[in-house]
Amino acid sequence: MALTTKILQIKIKSNGDVFHELWKANPHEVPTITPTTIQNCQSHEGEVGTVGSVLFWNYFHDGKDRVAKTIIKEIDEGKKSVTFKVLEGDLLELYKTFVIHVHVDTHGLNNLVTWTVEYEKLSPDVPDPDTLMEFYKKVTKDIETHHLKN
Repeated sequence: MALTTKILQIKIKSNGDVFHELWKANPHEVPTITPTTIQNCQSHEGEVGTVGSVLFWNYFHDGKDRVAKTIIKEIDEGKKSVTFKVLEGDLLELYKTFVIHVHVDTHGLNNLVTWTVEYEKLSPDVPDPDTLMEFYKKVTKDIETHHLKN
């Protein structure tokens, strides 16, 4: 199977720099902000906020509790992007590879969050991760709402 890419862009009114910093340096705070989608994020190895750090996630997707172990593959401060590669977990039951990029374009009050997912299906009958894109949209909107309140 070939590598495929899905892209989701969401405008947010909250501070894009704060959004980026959350995913880069404080992902363990995400479950507090969006507890109905992500229940837990723990550092498994390395220093959080650095390339090579490994995180273990508990999340709720498609009506089921799920897990993922990710490694931060890249942090680009200039582009305000963080890249996570899934090492273990439920997603690898469907996909040979699964890489998530979260990127923020900041322009004053106009901020654009882009989620890019690169994946390779294990077989042709595996669905595209469309429901995960909806998951990322909900997570983004929950974070935006939290940041606008605080």
